[in-house]
Amino acid sequence: MILYTVTGAVGSEGYLDISKSGDLTGKNIYVNMTNKCPCNCVFCLRHTKEVEEGNELWLKEGEPDVDTVLELFSQYDLSVINELVFCGYGEPLERLEDVCAVIGVLKQKYPELKVRVNTIGLANLIYGRDVTPELSGKVDTISISLNAPNAEEFLELTRSRFGIESYEALKEFAVLAKRYVPNVVMTVVEQVMPEDKIQKCQEICDELGVTLRVRPFEN
Repeated sequence: MILYTVTGAVGSEGYLDISKSGDLTGKNIYVNMTNKCPCNCVFCLRHTKEVEEGNELWLKEGEPDVDTVLELFSQYDLSVINELVFCGYGEPLERLEDVCAVIGVLKQKYPELKVRVNTIGLANLIYGRDVTPELSGKVDTISISLNAPNAEEFLELTRSRFGIESYEALKEFAVLAKRYVPNVVMTVVEQVMPEDKIQKCQEICDELGVTLRVRPFEN
């Protein structure tokens, strides 16, 4: 699926193609544009979640181009939705230029559209440069998966291809993103870590000047 909603259920019915979701008023619409990711997290839903055929996010036919995504969006009125979220099984910012292109077109049509990007926070390592200025005027919220209270645990959990430097890089990304994105959030997943480590993550977020959100664990 490229465009989908989340039903609120855990399991095979958790994702629903936008074409089957009925009235979009007040809903979050999710955009899935890539399977690529610099990490291979041990708790990633692509490993842990069993889904029915036709209800999965893996892009079997390859990544959709910008025109394909915009054509899908043209069938819907986005003025009534709550938030547009770039998410899915892959890392959205693996396709930074295309994601920004899609957002740019949609925001021209819907100036009040709220856009969130869920990311692992390693885009600057992916591209070898600071990409946060490119998010300006396009992304309203950036949600970064913090996942761990220190670099060693982060690497153990995420198995990032960038190695031990990944943790400091994502924290730096959060700080840089604050210059261009109104709302910067970091997330951890409940049940994946104990309360004392969540508290440590809260302290890290306080130091960075960003918000911590504890996400529910899905299985």
